[in-house]
Amino acid sequence: MGNYIRFDWAMKRLLRNKADHVVLEGFLSVIFKRQIKITKILESEGNQDFEEQKFNRVDFLAEDEQGELMLFEIQNSHELDYFHRMAYGASKVISDYLGKGEPYRNLKKVYSINIVYFTLGQGKGYAYHGTVNFVNMSDDTDVLQLTDGQKKAFQVETVSQIFPEYYLFRVNNFDQLATSSIEEWISFLKTGEIPDTYTAQGLPEAREILRVDNLNDEDRKAYNRYVETLRFNLSVMDSSRIEGRMEGMEQGRAEGIAEGKAQGAQSEKLETAKRMKSEGLDIHLIAKITQLPIDEIEKL
Repeated sequence: MGNYIRFDWAMKRLLRNKADHVVLEGFLSVIFKRQIKITKILESEGNQDFEEQKFNRVDFLAEDEQGELMLFEIQNSHELDYFHRMAYGASKVISDYLGKGEPYRNLKKVYSINIVYFTLGQGKGYAYHGTVNFVNMSDDTDVLQLTDGQKKAFQVETVSQIFPEYYLFRVNNFDQLATSSIEEWISFLKTGEIPDTYTAQGLPEAREILRVDNLNDEDRKAYNRYVETLRFNLSVMDSSRIEGRMEGMEQGRAEGIAEGKAQGAQSEKLETAKRMKSEGLDIHLIAKITQLPIDEIEKL
């Protein structure tokens, strides 16, 4: 176990405290490239007490000074339909926080921030940003814009600012020297270490707040249990994937051998039929002996 607490566990047990918001605010400010101030932590599944069976997932919902909502999802194990869950999570936050009878213009802006420790999709990078735009189907250079009246009423400049935005960090895909603020954060998320040279907003505070030796006895025991459970379950899943690949290889090998034998037998039949035909034997007799279709024998 490293010198610093894993970020997912910290969000469960530590970063909900107002005094420690500075770490999360630093991370958000680096992502959005503007200063973020968290005003409150809202209820979500991730705010409930930790259960060991939920080792692989953390969710966390915060609201900033502008009333915008930030939904964090941290996923440790592979999920084939994770993209679908991203869409569902953002949609659920929208529906949960638009009061009944409220006009749609009161809809809160939602940011879905996803930190995954597995290969999700195909791509060369480790950090991705997704927005919603409406593009002319006949002219892809024409993106639908808001009217001046809508801009004034909604206090936004583009259509995409109304819809949820998605940030996706594929932590395990980061394998380079950290030379920017976001790279320093991703490096910390991957390695759990914060070198003295890292100065990205929030990390100097994290260097003090997230030290393992700062935990009280109860939290330290809970954290150790979390780390060991995480390691064990990830090891089980890795073993299952390896066994699955080996079984698939064995099955493929057996099927390949059987298919090879069948092809060999078929080839022998064809060769025998060809010799019989060259000797002038009756086609129907050849078919009876070789069990080959008459049309195949005629082609020889």
